[in-house]
Amino acid sequence: MSKSTVLTLVGSLRADSHNQKLAEAIRLNAPDQVDVIIHESLGNIPFYNEDIDVEGEVPAAAAALRAAANEADTLLLVTPEHNGTVPASLKNAIDWLSRPYGAGALAGKPTAVVGTAFGQFGGVWAQDEARKAAGIAGAQVLEDVKLAVPGSMVRFAELHPKDDAEVVEQIKGVFDALAAAGSAA
Repeated sequence: MSKSTVLTLVGSLRADSHNQKLAEAIRLNAPDQVDVIIHESLGNIPFYNEDIDVEGEVPAAAAALRAAANEADTLLLVTPEHNGTVPASLKNAIDWLSRPYGAGALAGKPTAVVGTAFGQFGGVWAQDEARKAAGIAGAQVLEDVKLAVPGSMVRFAELHPKDDAEVVEQIKGVFDALAAAGSAA
């Protein structure tokens, strides 16, 4: 049985990001048959502009993102909530992956969205917006894959998500849902 690859995109660019730590906890708790790759450098990708999305001239960071997404079996978007919505860095990545329209790296790609945020709902608005954008971009959004951890600033002040038993249990649920979606495909 070959390993499946989950490309993980973290919407937060902050060095001590709780969402980056959540992505690390997800990678550490992946089943043996799943390889979780956390894509670095969303902050290095220029804002999407059709004028620079020209074959042979696509910026290197955007081309690397597209290549990684094309090679992955599944995408996992890990998002904080910025002013009630998805951060610009993650939305920009979705924009790059949506092109060319109908044939971009997101076309038909199983995609799940999770995250953590300071608020009492754990960033569900941002997660909903990310699901919406990914779906419009052509992804096969896995609506049943949910993980929203509220109160991140307090909850993870001194505890890494990988050491939070409740979060680890929820991560296992994410992989169960991803596996179920993979077997249904």
